[in-house]
Amino acid sequence: MPAQENDCMFCRIIAGREPASLVLDRPELLAFVDVRQGVRGHVLVVPRRHVERLHELDTVLAGKLMAAAVEIAQAMHRRWAPEGLNLWQSNGEAGGQEVPHVHLHVQPRRMEDGLLRIYSTPPPSPDRGELDAIAAELRDELPPRC
Repeated sequence: MPAQENDCMFCRIIAGREPASLVLDRPELLAFVDVRQGVRGHVLVVPRRHVERLHELDTVLAGKLMAAAVEIAQAMHRRWAPEGLNLWQSNGEAGGQEVPHVHLHVQPRRMEDGLLRIYSTPPPSPDRGELDAIAAELRDELPPRC
């Protein structure tokens, strides 16, 4: 096992060397209850293969991670009927990633749960020209589609 995987908390969970409260156990991924419960029901979805950042995932595995997150969101809806839900993935230190292994957070929300809101005040809205420039820069980097 590569050095980064030996030190990875999620790889230790996947290998059965750390305990976890499993929600889903699939050949390509696991989902388990986060040990930090800002609100009851916070679940993490992780690939079994050690991948540090989102852009390193292949699209097939990424699709399976998202499908698992949707299944968990549906289960949360049926069980708890939360008023809302957060689905997020943090990438790199600047993005707030704490465990260097790709993971999706699925978190049920209530209006007065006391957790941080995304923006305390609305961010500025660039003009359409700037928005179009951003879109063009990203389109240039996408692979051609048949």
